[in-house]
Amino acid sequence: MCRLEFESLSDNPLDVEANLLALPGLSIGWCCSGAAARWSRTSDLVKDGDDTFALVMPLAGAVQRSQRGQDVEVKLGEAVGILHSEPGSLEFRQLDDMVVMVPRSALAPLVPDVEAAATRIVANDALRLLQTYLLPWRENFDVTDPAVRRLSVTYIHDLLALALGSTRDAAEIASGRGVRVARLKAVKADIAANLTSRDLSVGSVALRQRVTPRYIHMLFDGEGTTFSQHVLVARLACARRLLLDSRHAHQSIAAIAYASGFGDLSHFNHAFRRRYGATPSEVRREQVR
Repeated sequence: MCRLEFESLSDNPLDVEANLLALPGLSIGWCCSGAAARWSRTSDLVKDGDDTFALVMPLAGAVQRSQRGQDVEVKLGEAVGILHSEPGSLEFRQLDDMVVMVPRSALAPLVPDVEAAATRIVANDALRLLQTYLLPWRENFDVTDPAVRRLSVTYIHDLLALALGSTRDAAEIASGRGVRVARLKAVKADIAANLTSRDLSVGSVALRQRVTPRYIHMLFDGEGTTFSQHVLVARLACARRLLLDSRHAHQSIAAIAYASGFGDLSHFNHAFRRRYGATPSEVRREQVR
């Protein structure tokens, strides 16, 4: 547990909401407050021996990081490190941030110079993947399997090291491990966000994710499926949810099919029956009963 001093930088009372997810070798914290605030690791607090490296990612507004006589402003979409073993502070105009905390010993084999890495502003593709991987955990992290938890920690270590500037060997390992998992998650999130678009294609997703269509095909091939199959299953699941939702009872089957991203009603009906063993009309009638 990290020991900090919090203080308000305005006349408003300081009301901070904080959540912490603690895993072996990794902690992730989310803090938010409507008032400007500063948190500090003072000379007295650093005597506790905490040797954590923290990567701070603002989710709203900018953050001012002060450590080693260096002041750095970090903007939305960027991140910066801070060492818990040395006095330092962070100032927030609007406190809303995500912090990844890792023992320095876990980063040392992956990053050539952890101290130097803590002085640089981070803004790269690995950081974007790390944020995409972590943001859903703010609302829900319900993984009880110890093996899955260990893998998740490993993937985050990989992405963090790449974002900071890992060694060549570590980068090669991470590219085939943490990056692949995070990239696939980002691709699936992109598909979910654009599921109802008629223009959804591997090319459009690749363009937004700044990768090649071939790379996306390889990601899904590693899961034993294809891009097209994943999109089809996701659209069918969307249609089934709408059919079972009484709020959409007034909509026709065709309207629901089109609202789920299908452009051909015959294809929708055939794929739906093959997937769920019943026609869309039968599923809706069963729900009514």
